[in-house]
Amino acid sequence: MRDFTWHVFRQTGDIEAYLLYKEMDKLGSSDGQPEGAPEQEDGGSAGEAVPS
Repeated sequence: MRDFTWHVFRQTGDIEAYLLYKEMDKLGSSDGQPEGAPEQEDGGSAGEAVPS
């Protein structure tokens, strides 16, 4: 998802997309997820239980 927001920012210059990208980056670095860890489509990190 983070890559998508960066792509949107690069294509459109939309500041909201950039701010969302930076917020996701900040949240990602504070949740203990190692840098470069794969993400699942639902936004959860790999190995994380998804409630049903």
